[in-house]
Amino acid sequence: MGTHIRAHIGQLFLETAPAPGRAIADTVRNAVAVVTFEILKSDGTPIGTIVANGFPGGTAPPGSPSSVTGGSNYVITGGTGAFLGVRGQMGVVAPPPGVAVQRSASMTEDPANRRQNGGGTQRWIAHLIPMSAPQIITTGAGPAVSHSSDFSPVTSSKPAAAGDPGQPFPSSPAATVNSPIEVKVNGNSAEVLGAVGFPGSLDGYQVTFRVPQDAAKGMATIQVSAAWIAGPAVGIAVQ
Repeated sequence: MGTHIRAHIGQLFLETAPAPGRAIADTVRNAVAVVTFEILKSDGTPIGTIVANGFPGGTAPPGSPSSVTGGSNYVITGGTGAFLGVRGQMGVVAPPPGVAVQRSASMTEDPANRRQNGGGTQRWIAHLIPMSAPQIITTGAGPAVSHSSDFSPVTSSKPAAAGDPGQPFPSSPAATVNSPIEVKVNGNSAEVLGAVGFPGSLDGYQVTFRVPQDAAKGMATIQVSAAWIAGPAVGIAVQ
C-alpha cells in the first residue's frame, strides 16, 4: 500500500509526422513527467520512496519486459528509506482487456471522495539497482546462522533441523525492521518469525526464520530479501 503521484511537467506531443500544431521530433512522446511511489507496509509502517522521471507515450526502452506498454520510458533517479540511492528504470504494464487504466474525473469532484467514487487500475514494473543488498554475514566457520536453542553456529557437524527457527530475537529490546523481509531456503519461502536491528550494530540485522519442514537433508541455500531486494545466497547444512 502507499501513494503514487504522477505529475506532468509539460505536454509535448512529439511526433515523427505531426498534425498541425504539434511538434516534430525523431521520437514519439506525449509529455515529460515525474512519478513518485511512497510505499508502506499493510499496517501503515513506512518502507521508502522511489522517484523516477521520463517520457510517457511512444515505445518502451530497450530491455523492458514485453508487458510494458505505451512507452513509459522512466529512469529511476533515487529513493529514500529501504530504497536509498536506488536507480534503474520502470514502466507501465499493459492492463487486461476491458480494464481502464485511469478514470476521467471532473475538476469539481471533491478529491476526498476518490476512493469512494473509484479510480483506474495501473501496474508498474521497476528494475532496481540498489546501493546495497542484504547479505548474510560469513565468518571463517561459514555463514553466521545459529541454532535457537544454544546460539551455536549451524555447521555440517551440527546442521539445522527442519522445523526449528534460525536466529532468534535478542533478549534485550531492539528496533523492528520496517521493510518486508523474505527468507528463501532452496528457493522456497520460509516462515520469517521476526527481524530486528542487531544491538550495537549500525548496519547489521538479525532475522529469525524457520527452516521448512520439507527441506531436503544436506546443504541448503539461504537467501534473504529486504524490501523485495534479494541478497546473495549462502549454504548451510540441514538434517
